[in-house]
Amino acid sequence: MWATRGGVQVDPIREAHRQWVAHGWGSAADGMAMVTSVVRAHQLLMERIDAVLRPRDLSFARYEVLRVLSFTRTGELPMARLGSLLQVHPTSVTSAVARLEKQGYVVRTRSDADRRVVLAAITDAGREAVEEATVGLNSEVFEKPGIDDVVTLTGLLAELRAAAGDAVDG
Repeated sequence: MWATRGGVQVDPIREAHRQWVAHGWGSAADGMAMVTSVVRAHQLLMERIDAVLRPRDLSFARYEVLRVLSFTRTGELPMARLGSLLQVHPTSVTSAVARLEKQGYVVRTRSDADRRVVLAAITDAGREAVEEATVGLNSEVFEKPGIDDVVTLTGLLAELRAAAGDAVDG
């Protein structure tokens, strides 16, 4: 449902901002609009990403696992390191890797140096899948994200991430 005023469609986030101010929450109105806008932008981008990855039977999380593994010199990483690089909970990494393993894109093995360490390694089929998916994401999403000044927005989002404790390069 789109918000309307006098039969004219209005921006629901702008309308929510107006309502925040009208209800006495003016000091939080700009922040609410920013957070709501980021969440909505996330939804819109994920719809575009999913449209590229769904035909390849990949989620963005599984794509990221494959992409990170493919960037390594050996094509493998300890599961804990993989989770750290992806900034996700170990359970999420385990779930994504298990699904990729069923698809034949990843294999799990024990480290020869330390048998307690579980390694995730990309297979040739995984390399092929991630390269194909990357071509699609680059052409359909990353090269045309929907705004012109991506550098400024990325910098602003880095501020938000840094404030939340992420390690962000200067």
